Amino acid sequence: MGRRLRVALVLVLALAGAGIALTLTPSTALDTFVSSSSSDYAATQATYRQFGTDPVVVLVRAPLTSLIQPPALATLSRLEACLGGQRLRLDAQLAAYVPVAASSATPYGGSASPCGRLMRARAAKVVYGPATFLNHAVAAINTEIASLTTTAAVTIRAAEAAARALAKTRGLDAAQAKAAVQAAGTLALERELAAAGTTSKSTATNTGAGSALAGVPSIGDPTFLRQIVFGSATASSTPAARFSYLFPTSDAAIIQVRLRAGLSDSRQQQAIGWIRAAVASPMFRLKGVSYTVTGEPVLLAGLGDEIGAQLVILLAIAVAVMALVLLVAFRRRLRLLPLGVAIAAVAITFGLIGVGGGRLTVAEVAVFPVLLGLGVDYGVQFRSGTPRGAISIAALATIAGFVALLISPVPMVRGFGVLLMAGVAAALAVAAVCVPSGPGERLAEPRLPEALLASVVGAGEILRGLLPALIRRPRRVLAVALVLAAGGWVLDAHTAVQSDITKLVPSDMPALRQLDTLERVTGVSGEVDVLVNARDVTSTEAVSWMKSYERRMSDRFGGNSVAGCRRATLCPALSLPSLLEAASGSLAAVPDYFQRAVLTSDHRYAILAFGIRLMPLQRQHQVIEQMRAALDPPRGVSARLAGLPVLGADAEGSLSSVPDRLLMLLISLFVVGLVLLAALRRWRRALIPLVPIVLATGWSALLVYALRIPLNPMSATL
Repeated sequence: MGRRLRVALVLVLALAGAGIALTLTPSTALDTFVSSSSSDYAATQATYRQFGTDPVVVLVRAPLTSLIQPPALATLSRLEACLGGQRLRLDAQLAAYVPVAASSATPYGGSASPCGRLMRARAAKVVYGPATFLNHAVAAINTEIASLTTTAAVTIRAAEAAARALAKTRGLDAAQAKAAVQAAGTLALERELAAAGTTSKSTATNTGAGSALAGVPSIGDPTFLRQIVFGSATASSTPAARFSYLFPTSDAAIIQVRLRAGLSDSRQQQAIGWIRAAVASPMFRLKGVSYTVTGEPVLLAGLGDEIGAQLVILLAIAVAVMALVLLVAFRRRLRLLPLGVAIAAVAITFGLIGVGGGRLTVAEVAVFPVLLGLGVDYGVQFRSGTPRGAISIAALATIAGFVALLISPVPMVRGFGVLLMAGVAAALAVAAVCVPSGPGERLAEPRLPEALLASVVGAGEILRGLLPALIRRPRRVLAVALVLAAGGWVLDAHTAVQSDITKLVPSDMPALRQLDTLERVTGVSGEVDVLVNARDVTSTEAVSWMKSYERRMSDRFGGNSVAGCRRATLCPALSLPSLLEAASGSLAAVPDYFQRAVLTSDHRYAILAFGIRLMPLQRQHQVIEQMRAALDPPRGVSARLAGLPVLGADAEGSLSSVPDRLLMLLISLFVVGLVLLAALRRWRRALIPLVPIVLATGWSALLVYALRIPLNPMSATL
């Protein structure tokens, strides 16, 4: 195959690869951060299957006293139904809004609206919000009142019939018999009211309405709703602390949308987009009310979008800088050919990801500038007449060095390593095919700016004077170099690893600002779940342990029902023990809507939810590990931590681990040494290139420490 034909083939492959690569978007899926075989990942997936994913949060900012007014509450009810893929109707008997049967439900705004798309996709597993909560509370109380009324009527009729029969037996006249029947009915009514008072109080307490019920509760009765939200019909404007997951302050409410498990990364981002569009729809707009769509899933989706946007800028800058260097340094024609080779290699490499059905992870974005630099290097070397064998050996050693990344427990780091290895091979192959080499193709002397040339010459003169002295004392030179390197290796363990998400992403990133708003208002920004599994998680032993664990975490991390979450590191949210406590220990008195938030229908799984603040991943890892260490469930009960904060902490711990980094370094050096030995055949020749590499690892660590350059989890791995 002629050279021109080979170049044309490379060009076709590069264009095809570029077209495929343009369809890739950075993925922030969970299995890119932690291994799908890890116990925390399995626990998180099990939690998602049973209770839905980490919540997408809609922060509703307005005085609660205005939100419980009939017009506002009706609109809020429709919004929450829209997010859950439902439509509501007003049930006159229950005096509350209830879902329309799915088969006959017409989405708000029509089938093409965001509500219609959410309904069709069935994206949400469950929605918990203030309006849904109040509607279910009213419906539950009215259902129980109707049941008690029916029971009371039967009892009263039976008492009256018995009194009538007794009067007839005793031969009482009509007036006496009527009086006896009325007395029996009145007594039966009083007894039923006394019993109903106790039972109704249990349901009312569970929903927040602890005082005696006057008339029939209604979703259109703000006075009654105040009893639920504030615990008082008139006196208080501070919401009940046990409902902080719905009403964190007197001026804010929270809607939580838990998406279905199993949605792909793109489907989840699409669902978040529909939620945003629905919230922004004019039909749900309320005067004096603002909505903010946020939550950790939203931050992850926003991070992927931000990386995609920054990637274009990164590529443009990298290409421009490379082009400028080549134009300044060399005089010959085709001086930009090495850059073209590098771009082609990058396009082919990333096209292979799309062909193989792979995903572009956050870490793999960093491959672009690395491959660009190596591709230009190979192009320059081939053009300069460097022996092809020497270039090939160097490339093989480079690939071997990246093998160490494959032992990382973090999937995106392993993917990063595989992509680098494939990219180096592609860069070498493209350079070998496209770049002519040989003595006649050698480049002219580099053309450098005068100032730069003067500095190089000056440095050269200094080194020229030092070189004889250094050469005469090689052992001393190596000893000093080794001491400096050893100091770097020691200090590397003390170099700060920056893991604060607010420092790792642009501070003006909308998703980050929205999450920060959520934390300022509510005190928390994410959720850590404890997945509890047993034959029956509602058993006395299991519930007692859950209560104990919740109390211990509150004491340790400063969150409780009295102080709230504003200053707490960790704050208890909705849980089975809290529901049972509100219902006086009776699970039957807890409406099904509330049970489904924390308990599966077969009573085999329950969750304890804890709100957690936005914090550096290193600190988050410490909190998670303390929570894990405190898990001591009784025999027959298992408990595992789950949720995005847990997986984030796991990934940070793996990326920042000094022993793991040292192990990767040693494996990399060993494999590179084997490749050099196989290629060069003599161990002395193989050892010589390793000496500066080994020393440079220590020197670079020493410089990073001395300059106080904070590493991030990814750069620590690199």
